[in-house]
Amino acid sequence: MTLLIRRAHARDAAAITRHMSDPAVYGGLLQLPYPAEEMWQARLADGAASGKGDLLLVAEQDGELVGQAGLFSNGVAPRRRHAMGLGISVSASAQRQGVGTALMTALCDYADNWVGCLRIELTVYTDNDIAQRLYANFGFEIEGTFRAYALRDGVLVDTYSMARLHPNPPSLARQDARA
Repeated sequence: MTLLIRRAHARDAAAITRHMSDPAVYGGLLQLPYPAEEMWQARLADGAASGKGDLLLVAEQDGELVGQAGLFSNGVAPRRRHAMGLGISVSASAQRQGVGTALMTALCDYADNWVGCLRIELTVYTDNDIAQRLYANFGFEIEGTFRAYALRDGVLVDTYSMARLHPNPPSLARQDARA
């Protein structure tokens, strides 16, 4: 099977909507069921035009969308410009096939090497062991527990706050001394 990781385009709105409409996907996220395609069209258009450094990726396996992931700025707060939020989802049929790892690799490369992000943050349900292991493999650590954080299928559930600090923060390039 061929896996392709690429930037999401406006034409992906319908496929992302189908992906995010799957109970096996939105049940593991802080997303609502029944997403509107128009919402994804607007989100994709905003992300392409914003110049904020946000990144939304899709994973395609043999031409079919099987995952999506993104890095998002934390707004305009000057003292939070060094941090970004992360979201990721993988279709149930594509889990444990390297899709999440490929998406996380691309996001961490973008954050570390291209936009100067020093901290990546996320929340994850405390019972989502698969996602927690994926994040830990990329250097994320649990920083705290949010009790009764989100309503999921009629039950208030806990989430962990996880974050990853840049493993090798940028430094100035050494310049040759010229006389």
